[in-house]
Amino acid sequence: MRDAMALARDPPSGILASMSERVLVPTDSGDMPARLWLPDSGAGPGIVLCQEIFGISPYILRRAADLAALGYVVLAPEFFWRLGVSAVPEQDGGLERGMALAGQLDWPLAVRDGAAAVRWLDERTEVTGPVGLVGFCFGGGLAFNIAATQPVEVLVSYYGSALPMLLELAPSVTVPSLHHFGRADSFIDREAVARIRAAVTASAATVFHEYDGADHAFDNPDLPWHHPDASALAWERTVDFLGEHLPVGS
Repeated sequence: MRDAMALARDPPSGILASMSERVLVPTDSGDMPARLWLPDSGAGPGIVLCQEIFGISPYILRRAADLAALGYVVLAPEFFWRLGVSAVPEQDGGLERGMALAGQLDWPLAVRDGAAAVRWLDERTEVTGPVGLVGFCFGGGLAFNIAATQPVEVLVSYYGSALPMLLELAPSVTVPSLHHFGRADSFIDREAVARIRAAVTASAATVFHEYDGADHAFDNPDLPWHHPDASALAWERTVDFLGEHLPVGS
């Protein structure tokens, strides 16, 4: 019984992957692989989930399933598809490989891929409301850039690592936006976080939260930087924010 309860709380990534459907999203230069999750109701508002630097990792599979459980139709594009990679193992040099892949990525093309994913999801018959963006780390910055170029309903960005280089786009991100950063982020220093905060909160539609003692990637329990308290609070705020600006069943 205990094993069954643990499985229900934290199912293996293989089970989570089987809960999704493999789909292809047309782009300017071919079909981008992606995964699609439907809520139990079969329909709802849409969320494009932008991956962390490890690609469609077990953690991203879990967060996609979490969002689907809230009632959203969730699409997780494989943004490293042109590099022939879906996911990078988080251990044994995975961070270095993920960073190398991010360095090889054509960023403007990835933004266009993300915009194509938003449009594709919006046209699905299962999507009965608007489409929003949620992104983590690499995907937090990518989602921000997509929101600056493609109409969406809402943006949630977790410690967007590219944000220091994207602040000139802040005036173009006018949708309700929620940003999460740790105050002990070892990848984005305090000065950079302060610049990000000043730029994005110039919009009255932006909510910005910082978490004491939390490092980068504090939401990912598969990494050594996981901060359970910050993760739980940030997720609670994310759920509330999505419920306000991208409500299910409205």
